[in-house]
Amino acid sequence: MLQNVGIIGIILGIIGRFWPVWLALIVLLTLSFMFRRRLGLYGHLISSGVGLAGVIIVGFWLFTALFAGIVAPFGPLEQIVVMKHALPGSIEPATGIPFYLGGDKLARDVFSRMIYGSRIVLAIAPAATAISLMVGCLLGLPAGYFSGRIDALLSFIANLVLAFPVILLFYLLVTPGIMDTPVPYAMAGFFFIFPILFLCALFYTGYSKQKAKLITLLGLTLIIGGYIYIGLVFDRDPLNLIHIEPNELNIFVAVAFASSPGVFRIVRGLTLDIKTREYINAALTRGEHPWYIMLWEILPNARGPLIVDTCLRIGYTTILLGTLGFFGLGMSSESPDWGTAIKDGSQFLRLYAWPALVPAIALMSFVLGLNLLADSLREQSLRD
Repeated sequence: MLQNVGIIGIILGIIGRFWPVWLALIVLLTLSFMFRRRLGLYGHLISSGVGLAGVIIVGFWLFTALFAGIVAPFGPLEQIVVMKHALPGSIEPATGIPFYLGGDKLARDVFSRMIYGSRIVLAIAPAATAISLMVGCLLGLPAGYFSGRIDALLSFIANLVLAFPVILLFYLLVTPGIMDTPVPYAMAGFFFIFPILFLCALFYTGYSKQKAKLITLLGLTLIIGGYIYIGLVFDRDPLNLIHIEPNELNIFVAVAFASSPGVFRIVRGLTLDIKTREYINAALTRGEHPWYIMLWEILPNARGPLIVDTCLRIGYTTILLGTLGFFGLGMSSESPDWGTAIKDGSQFLRLYAWPALVPAIALMSFVLGLNLLADSLREQSLRD
């Protein structure tokens, strides 16, 4: 019979394990309030209760992912036979460390797997959303600005992707058979080139009259961007610093592919509205290049709705990753991501609720924090 620390021991033990997260949050919030007046939108964000709650929740999971190795008492794949389906609070005999949230069907610590699962979510969801944002901007800006045939062609492609059932689309893109083909790497090569193109266009149009600064920025973009591109797409990083597993790459590309049309439509609609403003006519009168107007006049004035959409889209992506993991698509079966953990725990849900309940609550809380941020940002954009 395993010893148990009890409910009070579980609560105090979990709070204690998160000590680096609490410390990081205290430092973040202290500095945020000290320099609130200089922090622009973020300063206004933490001034509201809803925004502050969102910052705390999202910050909690961000620091949890960063300090996962310290917070988690066991490894995500570490198995201790005697702890199979152990009750929450059961003490592991060899080390005397409790399984605070119980053990799963393979005798792994549910709490530790939840902690390490946050790393996967926070690595894929924001990065895939950022790629989608750059793709949507680079295609949506010219579609809305130039209109005509360019708009018709790009809008047709976007609508074609949006019209396809999302779950079926992901099933086709993330099934194991596709992973063994060049399709994921070809799609990765297409999507990962957009950040490089976006930054090059941004720097070229903004610093065309400052040759030294322009050459420096373009050189850094091409060198660093090219290095990351080669590592991600071709897995040829000579220093072995940039590497992503094929299944994670496939999920990443699939999420970016499905999200980009939505961003494209938002950027296109904002561009159609903003290009009629007086300051755009003034830029045209000065003889500014169209891409300068799009990237330095239209895009900054569309940042409010785009920031709100980005927060919501990261939440949608998190739910989507959980859905894919639940259906066993993409991630390996031993992955600690929250979707896979929910799937594994659901097989014994009537007898052992905690293996499925813990990652489900984690996923829900992270998405809740993002939604609170989005609501606060929306209110702030309406005031501005």
